[in-house]
Amino acid sequence: MSGSSPAARLQRLFEGKRLTPTQRRIAHSMVRRAADAPFLSSVELAELAGVSQPSVTRFAVALGFDGYPALRKHLREVTPDGAADGDGAQESFNEYQQAVREEIENLRQLSELLADPAPVERAGRLLAGSRPLLVLGLRAASSQARGFGYFAAKVHPDVRVLDEGGSMLYDRVDTARRAGASALMCFALPRHPREVVDALAYAREQGLTTVTVADSAFAPVAAHSDLLIPAAVGTGLAFDTACAPMLLGRALLEAMCDGLPEAQARLEEFDARAASRGLFVE
Repeated sequence: MSGSSPAARLQRLFEGKRLTPTQRRIAHSMVRRAADAPFLSSVELAELAGVSQPSVTRFAVALGFDGYPALRKHLREVTPDGAADGDGAQESFNEYQQAVREEIENLRQLSELLADPAPVERAGRLLAGSRPLLVLGLRAASSQARGFGYFAAKVHPDVRVLDEGGSMLYDRVDTARRAGASALMCFALPRHPREVVDALAYAREQGLTTVTVADSAFAPVAAHSDLLIPAAVGTGLAFDTACAPMLLGRALLEAMCDGLPEAQARLEEFDARAASRGLFVE
């Protein structure tokens, strides 16, 4: 597993494993502290994840190791020399610079993930083929949903953004399903609202295919997502930053355009109308 970022190596270690919600929480904590993970004691990891020490042991066994010491030994063996030296380097940066550097690492991880474009291409086909297309995002993720919906509407004939919860959310899912919707695009970011989890579960019950951008493959929405593509958020500031999820959303828009033969014509038509109306100051 050498030759990639610590977070990417950890993600591959967890792929395909049936983990409990507590174990997913531990895995997510390790990914967020990927550079330090090989050097954390079971007590430190338990405190980091907010779980008990025995839970950490059971987590290691679930991954196929005899116990946590064996897991930590494995992580140290696959960690490139000097990988744990990053903490000292960070000390010379202020908190704002560190937040930027964390986002750069998140984007680096996303770049490695996109080396296999198949999931994004599949998602693009699903979104392009849905008439109408639902885009869900509540609370912290509402801006991601609105941004995606804004651009998607320029090339897709019927985009419906769901950025408010409540009982009407289910009514709008029902209405879209009756109109022929086949897919729902979801942005799910921490802290994860229960309404998003419930809405995804309901959408699948109604026969919709759910495509989700989440901060982790272990996010609570994973169990209700037909296709989940992770993009980490930055946690260095008082409020999370979401550069990687936003960029992944744009990549999905690009893939969706590839599945819409009329996309280029629609963009050119919009540009012509915008020019005639003097819509932009350029």
